[in-house]
Amino acid sequence: MSTKYPGGFITKAAPSMTPPVDGEGGTAPGIWTLDQAQWYTSQGLWPLPVKPKQLWSWGYNNSGELGLGNTTNYSSPKQVGALTTWKAVDTYSASFAIKSDATLWAWGPNHYGQLGLGNVTAYSSPKQVGALTTWSSVSTYTHTVAIKTDGTLWAWGKNNVGQLGLGNTTNYSSPKQVGALTNWSKVIAGENNTIAVKTDGTLWSWGWNAYGQLGLGNTTDYSSPKQVGAVTTWTSITASNVFGAIRSDGTLWTWGYNAQGQLGQGNTTNLSSPKQVGALTNWKNVNSRSYGMGAIKTDGTLWMWGANGRGQLGLGNTTDYSSPKQVGALTTWIEISSQYRRSMARRGDGTLWSWGEGLQGQLGLGNTTSYSSPKQIGALTTWLAVSCGYAGSLALKTI
Repeated sequence: MSTKYPGGFITKAAPSMTPPVDGEGGTAPGIWTLDQAQWYTSQGLWPLPVKPKQLWSWGYNNSGELGLGNTTNYSSPKQVGALTTWKAVDTYSASFAIKSDATLWAWGPNHYGQLGLGNVTAYSSPKQVGALTTWSSVSTYTHTVAIKTDGTLWAWGKNNVGQLGLGNTTNYSSPKQVGALTNWSKVIAGENNTIAVKTDGTLWSWGWNAYGQLGLGNTTDYSSPKQVGAVTTWTSITASNVFGAIRSDGTLWTWGYNAQGQLGQGNTTNLSSPKQVGALTNWKNVNSRSYGMGAIKTDGTLWMWGANGRGQLGLGNTTDYSSPKQVGALTTWIEISSQYRRSMARRGDGTLWSWGEGLQGQLGLGNTTSYSSPKQIGALTTWLAVSCGYAGSLALKTI
């Protein structure tokens, strides 16, 4: 076994193969010929060795949401502790991270128990949520939702309109399981609502629905998961008070609040059911904030639309747009994260970029200036993930 071909053995003899597990840190059990291993590597299917990942943060820090042990704002990225075992991050006001050992950590404001620590105390340094080592993904707003490695769905925090999906409107400061199913694959916490996809490709939503943002054809709040239509091909999802999702055929669909044209439909009409954005079939991933949306196509181009009062669309102006507009001419974008009045994105070369409102240093550019076009954060090319919060940010990078 080697670091290049983890979890298996290389031999000259032709074996019976067990397909590798895709993704960083996976294993490829069994015995492999070098030719077979090299072929899977060339196809991007061979699991990569785990890379050490540092956690960095910057921006607004009034309640310790940057995890730096203080409440000082920072306009440039600062490393959170010295660990290199971080795997995934998400932030809105509170912040969360998952380590490579599948433990879950939380910090920041905690008015509704959204940190999941059994209290409503704010913390300025990461605190472990329970003792479990089975957390797979996490998403937070003023409530928090997470999926475990066994496919179960858990929720905690603010629940005034049933956004936890527990059939009631009671706040909880510790994780509670949503139903008994074990087939949840993706979940996103929106603005007092939640959207999720199961392993069968079905789409589900619950919580606040004043603008039809649950996609159920009405404006009724629901405190338990409800299926959105009958389609079984949903992949990428996003939520705030505007919802968006991409199907496996590459089509993009939006619904919910639309006062600033954030649904990308060329108008300002709210929608209570999913409606396709244009006719293109090359959308890859989508991200939304309360008043806008961004998406990346399979060709690596970046597109944004909606409210733009602080230049958060990255188009060099402050004009609102109700249809997708391309941000520059580059074809190397791989991740977009937007929130409120600013946006951040990663390119395939590992560089990190930001734009929009920067009054609390939340753009990470070493100042408090707002920008209407993308600006590179430093010169590093080792950024792996980014999460844009209300006024602070989290990011992972390799060393």
